[in-house]
Amino acid sequence: MSEAVTHSVHSASTSPGLLASLDPLLREWLPRQRWFAGKGRPVTGFSLVSATEVLPLNSRLGLLHLLVRAHQPLVPTQSAPAHPADCYQLLLGVRETLPPRLAPALIGRPAQGPLAGLTVYEALHDPRPADVLLEALRARAHIGELRFERDMAREIRGDLVPRLVTAEQSNSSLVYGDTFILKLLRRIVPGINPDLELPLALAREGCSRVPAPVGWMLAELADDPAVLGDPGAPYVLGVLQPYLQGASDGWDLALRELAKGEDFSGAARALGRATAEVHTALARALPEVTMGRAQMELLVEGMTERLTAAVQTVPSLLPYAPALRSAFDALAELASEGQTWTAQRIHGDLHLGQCLRSPSGSWSLIDFEGEPSKPLAERRLPQPTARDVAGMLRSFDYAAHSLRAEGTHVPGWADACRAAYCSGYAEAGGRDPRTDPVLLRAYETDKAIYEVVYEARHRPDWLPVPMSAVRRLALPEPS
Repeated sequence: MSEAVTHSVHSASTSPGLLASLDPLLREWLPRQRWFAGKGRPVTGFSLVSATEVLPLNSRLGLLHLLVRAHQPLVPTQSAPAHPADCYQLLLGVRETLPPRLAPALIGRPAQGPLAGLTVYEALHDPRPADVLLEALRARAHIGELRFERDMAREIRGDLVPRLVTAEQSNSSLVYGDTFILKLLRRIVPGINPDLELPLALAREGCSRVPAPVGWMLAELADDPAVLGDPGAPYVLGVLQPYLQGASDGWDLALRELAKGEDFSGAARALGRATAEVHTALARALPEVTMGRAQMELLVEGMTERLTAAVQTVPSLLPYAPALRSAFDALAELASEGQTWTAQRIHGDLHLGQCLRSPSGSWSLIDFEGEPSKPLAERRLPQPTARDVAGMLRSFDYAAHSLRAEGTHVPGWADACRAAYCSGYAEAGGRDPRTDPVLLRAYETDKAIYEVVYEARHRPDWLPVPMSAVRRLALPEPS
């Protein structure tokens, strides 16, 4: 194994005036980014967590790596508990002038401080900084507080041409020569990130359904007083994995097939098998736990509280609330009678958009980060696999309804996909999720309630999609 390469940090990045000079530029630029989580609230200031010169700022091309906390007012009530501001990973290029090809990446020109008179831009648009990140992974470099690690059994070529993936939402990705994809996390939290932890565990189990990490980026920081729970833990910044060339996003693929009126149940069955294989491998790799009455009561309590809050946010839920609550009550009743459930590590945010199908028809699962809005500790808790299954069943329903506004309606499409997915899951996992209808219905109901609140707040035109599911889930269960 080769020795890690260590670099020093240059003085400009540690200058006390650095963040002050960038502040007015970042206040305007950061909220416009698709991955910025605090939309709708003003940024009142920034605090610096880490600053590292990856390329010297006094050279023709500088590269600055920042971890900054964006401070915003809490919403919506004064009684909300205090929490640290969101921490974001920024990669800033620094040049005297910006070439025309990089004009869309412009952030601005600081008026003061160590970068005064220079041009600052989003570095991921520039091939040279992208090359530097890959080379750091190849060399297992240490650059200030940044640490680059890799699987030494895998070759990383240095001549791969990078390109930025423009369709990312909550993170950013660079593709290197159709060979690797580097996912750079944007909102950073300290601790073991499941987006690295679970693919590594699955690779150790020989599970080929998830691309095995080839390299990863970490930040090793001194204790951050703003961090709650796990000060001193490393920050996972990015993961390099094989790029699945020619693979189709499951959501886009489903919509294309649906628009043509094509049957998707065969693909759904294969996806069910892939999901079960991943769950089985995770159960082997990481500890399982048994959820009894106490644990299920906490689970049901959380579901019920989310329903109560959702009704206050979206009053149109009110007529359905008693029937929806009955799905949770039925689960609590089974637990009170002594039934138990097995919980394990799962994907945590499974839907069609988290799945890729190769040209040969093989499915892979990606993005094991979980729901980014949830605390990291919660995302790493063992949970019943029914939660992932329910997420996928809701995704089929979304696909079926999303084209109705455009006049495309294939009766029974979602039901056929749901049935095929569960059948495929049973083939590979040994148990059909539909054999535990109370648990599955509770998770589907909880997911639909979440969707109602999300759509009401962010995409009102989509609200009829989860409301249709609410009406279905509120119907009495067939005897």
